Amino acid sequence: MTIRRMAALAAAFTTLAFGTVAFAQSAPTEIKIATEGAYAPWNFTNANGELDGLEIELANELCARMKIKCAIVAQDWDGLIPSLTVGKFDVIMAGMFITPKRLETIDFTQPYAVDPGGFAVAKDSELGKLGTSTERFDMGNEAEATAAIEKLKPLLEGKIVGVQAATTMLDFIKKYFSDIVEIREYKTTEQHDLDLAAGRIDAIFAQQTALAATLAKPEFADYTVAGPGFVGGLFGMGTGAGLRKEDTKLKDMLNAAIDSAIADGTIKRISEKWVGTDVTPLK
Repeated sequence: MTIRRMAALAAAFTTLAFGTVAFAQSAPTEIKIATEGAYAPWNFTNANGELDGLEIELANELCARMKIKCAIVAQDWDGLIPSLTVGKFDVIMAGMFITPKRLETIDFTQPYAVDPGGFAVAKDSELGKLGTSTERFDMGNEAEATAAIEKLKPLLEGKIVGVQAATTMLDFIKKYFSDIVEIREYKTTEQHDLDLAAGRIDAIFAQQTALAATLAKPEFADYTVAGPGFVGGLFGMGTGAGLRKEDTKLKDMLNAAIDSAIADGTIKRISEKWVGTDVTPLK
């Protein structure tokens, strides 16, 4: 084969390769977004059988800003990441924390919310007597966070703590409390809520805004969110939209939409509507 022929083939291959990359990174006009549909008030199925909640409203808002058509579908929590990677849908918006472990498999947008993890317990329990605290401890500050955890341990020793399986919440409980509590894992948060109300477990650990929504129900009148909240560290950088690593154009579009929704106060408005507090990430 002549040098000229080899050069021509190389040029053709380069054109084909770059053309393929350009095609892969073209702006999408239609995407499918998956949510769990069982994590009120962030995402849930309402009385009409429709997906609803903070993330559903926000997803529709982001799609409108990107000027693309979006379909929102429900997917069991433990199938979200595997189903994303095989192309069943394009984006995850399901109260999912951006963590180093998840970033090994998928990519994320910038955070659209920051919400601490915390405990819900009976008001007359040792931890419950502390009441709700506005303190937040950053797990990235190991000394400070560990000191706060050590203060909680005597109040939870011997208790049964419910937590959703395959979550950062479970990772936290296993790492810091497995030596003093019995951990009970649940497929959904709704299941551990029911067991708390029935007295089958002593505490649940979840995002504080989700706990507040749960405890607003009449059957939880004797329960409270107690103790401080925990952020950072193994909780990652906040809650973001998950997507495949190769979908860089879609990531750029979502980030721009999130930026604008933060800047004009839309995320503040939506979060205050659904969870009663502003979960907008600090910029």
